[in-house]
Amino acid sequence: MLKTLRSIPKPLEGEYPPYAIMYMKLLPDDGLVLEHMKENFMTVKELIYSLPEKMLYHRYAEGKWSIKETLVHIIDDERIFAYRALRFARNEQNNLIGFDQDSYTHYSKANERDLDNIFDEYLAVRMATLTMFNGLPEDPFMRIGKGTGTANNASVRALAYHIAGHEQHHINLIRERYIPTFSV
Repeated sequence: MLKTLRSIPKPLEGEYPPYAIMYMKLLPDDGLVLEHMKENFMTVKELIYSLPEKMLYHRYAEGKWSIKETLVHIIDDERIFAYRALRFARNEQNNLIGFDQDSYTHYSKANERDLDNIFDEYLAVRMATLTMFNGLPEDPFMRIGKGTGTANNASVRALAYHIAGHEQHHINLIRERYIPTFSV
């Protein structure tokens, strides 16, 4: 992975949609969001590979995703939010549409995929995300792009924090809801 990662100050309220505060709160105010992404990839990988294979298909409640589906959801979300960050960094003026995470998860067929294959994709997406944010010029980080409706507008730096906080949210869910409710 990249040796030197830039510092990106944490976004202020108003730079991200109201719902995203749940992700922003999960990250320290140290400007090291890219370092957190780098470290969290390894944390997720170590955690998931420590679990019994059967647990990867476990759902902690009716209608919830399996752990494999959650992993692919994290990848999809990162890919989409990194794309949004790129568009906003390049000063795209057209609004971006949202995505239906449940439909994406259903059609991912994550439970049919090999875990190594999922982590190969996860690493590729993470490297692309880190490389993109690390290589952006300084001026786009404060640029706010348009999502569907003004409630989904976000700055480029807020999207970096969204990606890291969203991943942390799911790591927390795996630890707090999946693992304790699994029985052999």
